[in-house]
Amino acid sequence: MNYQYLRCEIENKVAVVTIDHEPGNKLNTQVYQEITQLMGELEINPEVKAIVLTGAGDEAFVAGADINEMVDLDTVGMMNLTQITRVSFSRIENLTKPVIAAINGEARGGGFELALTCDLRIASEKAQFAFPEINLGVIPGGGGTQRIQKVVGQGTAKELLYFGKFIDAQRAYELQIVNQIVPHDQVLATAKEWAFELAEKAPVALRMMKAAVNTGSNVDLESALTVEAACYDGAFATEDRREGMAARLENRTPKYIGK
Repeated sequence: MNYQYLRCEIENKVAVVTIDHEPGNKLNTQVYQEITQLMGELEINPEVKAIVLTGAGDEAFVAGADINEMVDLDTVGMMNLTQITRVSFSRIENLTKPVIAAINGEARGGGFELALTCDLRIASEKAQFAFPEINLGVIPGGGGTQRIQKVVGQGTAKELLYFGKFIDAQRAYELQIVNQIVPHDQVLATAKEWAFELAEKAPVALRMMKAAVNTGSNVDLESALTVEAACYDGAFATEDRREGMAARLENRTPKYIGK
């Protein structure tokens, strides 16, 4: 597939995906479909072990959805777009490989929702976050109402959703929306450093870890423990587990093969 709005560079087992749709890197049907396609390709690429997702330019990670596309949609058209959005965001969230958001500026509406689908989030000191949909007479439609409350709790989620105001990077860090704040010119480099480190971990164990956390967060505790046990057993059965334990006993760096 030829990508109009995405750029992808692979370096040392890490894919850096940049949304390049100026101004603001806003999301539309084409961007969503390209994300779905590219993430699917990276999922099956054996040379890619971790992914960084960022926005082009110096001002925005993703400044929301493209209202120009949405404004004249009828109900059926909006239903179709919502489904396209859901498929795209779920593809990111359910990848077996870790995805790190390098939030280099404004993450508004759909951009905030997109960041929440990633496993980890590194924010520029200039980053801002908001769900402004209430001010347009709608609500978030890309999973925002559900994913944000799992991060910050229901009360704070309702505050962010009901008022639609921006919060800065420091407040986002305090609410555990982002994992780290860095100087503006270091956000991508820091995200890549994290990704390079993750790319050297045992791939199957990392996949099982992500599955245990993601699946376990949606079920009761006993069911979650059952999921964790199954994932643990799967990781324990790998050659990488034997290599990891042998390397520890021999005081050397393990060499994982993903089996």
